[in-house]
Amino acid sequence: MPPAPSGPPPRSRPFALVLGDQLSLDNPAIAEALAHGGSVLMIEAPGEARHVWSHKARIALFLAAMRRFADTLRANGVRVDYIDIDAPIAAPLAERLRGWLARHRPSALVVCEPGEYRVRETLERVCRETATPLDVRPDTHFIVPTRTFSRWAGSRKQWRMEFFYRDQRRATGILMDGDEPVGGRWNFDSENRKGFGSKGPAPRPAPVRFTPDPVTAEVIRTVGRLFADHPGDLDTFGWPTTREEALRALDDFVEHRLPGFGAHQDAMWGGDPFLSHSLLSPALNLKLLAPREVIDRALERHAAEPVPLASLEGFVRQILGWREFVRGIYWHTMPGLATANHFGHARELPGWFWTGATAMNCLRDAVGQTLRYGYAHHIQRLMVIGNFALLAGLAPSAVSDWFLAVYVDAVEWVELPNTAGMALYADGGRFTSKPYVASGAYVDRMSNHCRGCRYSPRERSGERACPITLLYWNFLDANERLLSSNPRTALMARNIVRLGDSDRRSLRREAGRVLSTLDRQ
Repeated sequence: MPPAPSGPPPRSRPFALVLGDQLSLDNPAIAEALAHGGSVLMIEAPGEARHVWSHKARIALFLAAMRRFADTLRANGVRVDYIDIDAPIAAPLAERLRGWLARHRPSALVVCEPGEYRVRETLERVCRETATPLDVRPDTHFIVPTRTFSRWAGSRKQWRMEFFYRDQRRATGILMDGDEPVGGRWNFDSENRKGFGSKGPAPRPAPVRFTPDPVTAEVIRTVGRLFADHPGDLDTFGWPTTREEALRALDDFVEHRLPGFGAHQDAMWGGDPFLSHSLLSPALNLKLLAPREVIDRALERHAAEPVPLASLEGFVRQILGWREFVRGIYWHTMPGLATANHFGHARELPGWFWTGATAMNCLRDAVGQTLRYGYAHHIQRLMVIGNFALLAGLAPSAVSDWFLAVYVDAVEWVELPNTAGMALYADGGRFTSKPYVASGAYVDRMSNHCRGCRYSPRERSGERACPITLLYWNFLDANERLLSSNPRTALMARNIVRLGDSDRRSLRREAGRVLSTLDRQ
């Protein structure tokens, strides 16, 4: 009898690891593995839902979309090894992957660039420890590759989205008339800042929501069972979980809400969570939709039946401009961005961040809506929740973890630059031109939240003082030198200079009172 072979078994074919935010048939890792006779691996890991205390709807969206994408792959004849969340393997992604690699010994693990620095480090470490070749493929979902962005950023002293956006307009020809922008202007942002006035938003069709199919319904039950202590609701779940549903959501926005999107894209209205926003970021960030096709669909709509240019350009700027820009910023500045804390803020989040139980109408509405749907639009995130977090001196890492946890569209490449960089100015303004701070007057102008609120946006002292207004003036007082040196905030600094020493001491006492009782505001 010949001797038994020694050493590990020979390596098998390559496998493509498809992560939960890479659900596209155009995923380059899938094509590479299949070209060499390989298969697909997908892993549900409970640890990923607990890395931050994730909203139930966020967990459900990722899991349902992953399972339905696996079904799509199988329907296309692709073999899929799928480890579901109940599998009897250690919870963290690293342990589940390590065990699978030890059993299957693929010739290579092929993966599209992850959307999170931590996940990429995890894959590199596990593959190194198991001696598995790791093949990381560039993410072709995005219009601008990370290397292209790094070349762009490396040649400039300041990173500003507006200049990046103009370069991308020229490079792609989107909304261009020869060498000039369509309409003679690069952006129409000044026309996109209107409030609704006393009458509120105009009537419009409600956005399409999707009744959970049997796969999604089972996921919702599983999430309710395994993550019962996590924040958020599941009974409102209606997000697209397949490409077909995502395409329906895209058509619904383009036909019914794109024309009215522009003028009021920064406005808010209590009890109306979606307004004319696209609601496409979850599908885009899972890669059920591609950014170029989303832009092209909006351009086709405009060609067939013109929409206001301010609406069209404003929407294109969010996709071609800001979304591509912050992804480049993320990879260009990590890992430092994750720990940046320019102001040294260290205060814990008030408990009502997890309940919405605050007397401040604007924050109760924004946080409550977030917990109910896993969604809030960009001004609610930036100028209500983010503004309050900066003014209150909340720790950037805690705020960033909260944003990553509670929004269904949250993937770190997009969440962290928006939160730490833009909303909290934690990096000292490397890609933003000023701290985005405002008093309660801004909220009053852009919403109906201040009507009937316990607090008055015009008062900065006394029991009726709006905490946002009071903390805004306290921020000006504490950061006068920084603000006065920046042309975009010099007017703010001049306003605080007008207060005498006695008024400023009183302001600090009032702010101290509010900051010591944030949980009760």
